Parts: sequence; structure tokens; C-alpha cells
Amino acid sequence: MSSATIAGYNEAVVRRFAIATVFWAVFGFAAGTWVALLLAFPELNMGLEGSFGRLRPVHTTAVVIAFAGNALFTTSFYVVQRTCRTGLWGGPRLANFVFWGFQAFLVMAIVGYVLGVTQSREYAEPEWYADIWLTIVWLAYMAIFVGTLARRKEPHIYVANWFFLAYIITVAVLHVVNNLAMPVSFVGAKSYSNFSGVQDALIQWWYGHNMVGFLLTAGFIGAMYYFVPKQAERPIYSYRLSIVHFWALIFLYIWAGPHHLHYTALPDWAQTLGAAFSIMLWMPSWGGMINGIMTLSGAWGRLRTDPIMRFLVVAVAFYGMATFEGPLMALKPVNALSHYTDWTVGHVHSGALGWVAFMTFGAFYYLVPRLWRRPLWSMRLVEWHFWIASLAIVLYITAMWVSGIAQGLMWRAYDEFGFLRYSFADSVAMLHPYYVTRALGGVLYLTGGLMFAFNIFMTIRQPAPATLPGARDAAPARGAAPAAGS
Repeated sequence: MSSATIAGYNEAVVRRFAIATVFWAVFGFAAGTWVALLLAFPELNMGLEGSFGRLRPVHTTAVVIAFAGNALFTTSFYVVQRTCRTGLWGGPRLANFVFWGFQAFLVMAIVGYVLGVTQSREYAEPEWYADIWLTIVWLAYMAIFVGTLARRKEPHIYVANWFFLAYIITVAVLHVVNNLAMPVSFVGAKSYSNFSGVQDALIQWWYGHNMVGFLLTAGFIGAMYYFVPKQAERPIYSYRLSIVHFWALIFLYIWAGPHHLHYTALPDWAQTLGAAFSIMLWMPSWGGMINGIMTLSGAWGRLRTDPIMRFLVVAVAFYGMATFEGPLMALKPVNALSHYTDWTVGHVHSGALGWVAFMTFGAFYYLVPRLWRRPLWSMRLVEWHFWIASLAIVLYITAMWVSGIAQGLMWRAYDEFGFLRYSFADSVAMLHPYYVTRALGGVLYLTGGLMFAFNIFMTIRQPAPATLPGARDAAPARGAAPAAGS
């Protein structure tokens, strides 16, 4: 019997979330590839007008909320039990409610998009009935996580749990405030926001930026602080730096949202505030990146032989790159060129595909064998997955960077008489080869996702060996454990 079983860890719900993560990864990548193909070849819509407008939120929700959200449920429940040396608070019934409730929300939201039921708010498209249900599920999630921390047998709260807790609480506040709305139709499920005009825009991008910032940044930093030291078998480079990283990021990130509204009706002081806090975010973001990468100090040779470690370290590198590019684009002179262009699309996907997904892949290649007590089915497939996905990201983001900068330059080009040199249609026609390249990158990334899913599936269906691999991870060692990421 494993020490995890003796300790009473609830691994059943973690396994369910892990399987759901793999499913939504393939679904989200496939949806993204399809809408990318529609942009390159509009005739593929088969005469269904408006199909892109309904499918695009299907892709964003499937990746940002379904794939990344399930990955965070998986990693946070996995990590908090091991670092607190206790099972999940609330028992199996409450944990199962969170699992099935979250999947039900995703189905409600995505079916609604296809039927045209949407608020049309970025990253907040679900209508009021789905929002209320998600609030209930999320509060149950928060109760489980806080309750587990409260009943911990380890006196120290490891820093990964600080980041997980911050993302859980902040996403709850953001979700409730941004979705304050008045339902006007129970049949058509329509509602109208309690905010209007520029206030509505400010609340939406306070939510939109920080939803990404805390769900896709703080949550996955929590995963980084556990799985990078674990896979490297080395302590985190600087535990003190991780604490500074936490408090600086939590304080600064929440103020950066107004940089999405440069050159709008938002007061200029608010736009400048957003840009200023975005620039200050460079410090904690790069501090965290350096902390993650320097954990390999003295063990760099592992990158040659360990593709799982490669996923994790490249994810941290993409975190550093994305958090450099974001503040750069928040500067007004840069934003004047980049806003409304594909440069923004490239920036978002460098973070989503490079940081979030790579961190998830690395974490899952580590934890799935330990959850199911089976060796990973194929390390060679992990190697192929890494290189195919890396090539896909390069194709995708470079195509979007080049097309985005070209768009911005074409939109501001004037002839000698002061007239626009190019029509909007000219800028759209210019995009075609870049959109084809992006679609190719999407096909490759989906191919890597299918390899990931197949490898996980084959790992799970193997017969259990006589000796349980990864049993040493079931209960971490005491003493200097926090610095080692136990």
C-alpha cells in the first residue's frame, strides 16, 4: 500500500481532473486550429454565416478556462495535499461536486456560444445562469483549498500554495464583480451589465487582464514552484526570492488592466496608471523567471537528457518573454502601433502555448505516473511532443508578430497628399500568408497535443507494476522540505 493511501490523500478527484485536462486540451487545440483555418480560408465555413464569431469563444473558453482551469484544479489539489500532509478538506463528495460542477459549467457555456447565448465580453462570455453556477462551484473549490491549508500537518505553508490561494480568491472576486448583471429573459437567457459606458469597459478589462494574470500567471507560478524543483531534484534557487516574487506580483498585477484602454474615453490618468504598473511588473515577473531557471544551477546537463525538464524550463523562459512583451506593449507609443493588430494575438499565444501549456505538459508528465503508479509509457514520445510543439509555437508567434507589425504600419501609412496609402481591405489581403503559417502552427500544436493525450492514455491503461514508481513523492520529507519544493 502506498504512503499516499495511508495519508488519506484524495487522489481520485485529482485523476478525474487530470483526465478532463487532457480532454479539454485536445478539444481546445482542435477548435483553435479550426478557427485559424477559417481565417486563412473563409470558404471552409461551409456557408454558415457567423460561424467564426460563435466558434472563437468556444476556442478561448476551451483553452483558457477548460484546459488551463482543469490543469490548475489538478495541480493545486495534488500539491496542497502533499505539502500539507493531509487529504482534501470536505471529503470526497464536496470534491466530486467541484469536479462535476465545473465540467457542467463548461458544457453550459460552450453550448450557449454555439446557440448564440453570450454576453459578448472577452473571457466572460457565459450568460447569467452559467455565471451563478460557476460562482457556487468556485466557492466550494475555495472552501476545500482553504480548509486543507487550515488542517495541515506541516507547520509551514509552502509558497506554491500562496500562489494557488491568491489565484483562487482573486478569480472569485473578478468573476463576481465583472458579471454583475440584470437578467431580462429566462427563455433567451439574456442579461445586461450593471455597468455602462467607460465604466463598463474599465471593469471588463480590470477583469480581463487580471483573469489572465491570476488564472494563467499566478496559478501556474504555483505549479512552477512545485514541479520544477521536483523534476530537477533540487531545492528552489531562492526561497526568499519566491516570497518577494509573490507579494510584489500580487500587489502590482491588479492595477495594470487600464493599459488595454489606451487612446479611449478612459481618463488619461487611469491609462497612465495601467502603463506604469505594467512596467513595474517586469521586476517580480523576471524575479520569478530567474528563480525558476536558476533552480537548475549545477544541473544544466539534465536539459540534454530529460525532455520533461525541457518542457518546464522552456515554459519558464516563455513566462519571462511574455512578461517582458506585455509591459512593452503597455507603453503608449508601442500600443499605438500594436493595438487591434495580430501582434496582440501573438503575445497572448506565446504565453498560452509557451508558458501555460508547456508548464501543464511538464507537470502532467511528472504527476500522471505518480497518480496511477505506472511508469510513463513513452519518453521518446515526450521528446517528439516537445520539438513539434516548440516548432509550432515559433511558426505561430513569428507569423503573428510580423503580420501584426505590418498591420500597424499599413494602417498609419500616408501618401504625399496626406491620404491613407492603404485601404483596410489591402491590410486584410496582406495577412493571408501569415494566417496560413499560423494555421500550420496550429496543426502542429494539435499534433503535439494528440501525442500528449495518447501518451497519457497509454500510461494509464498499463498494468500496474509490482513496485510502485514515484511512491517517494507520496509523502514529502520533513526538515528543509519547503525549499526543496516538497
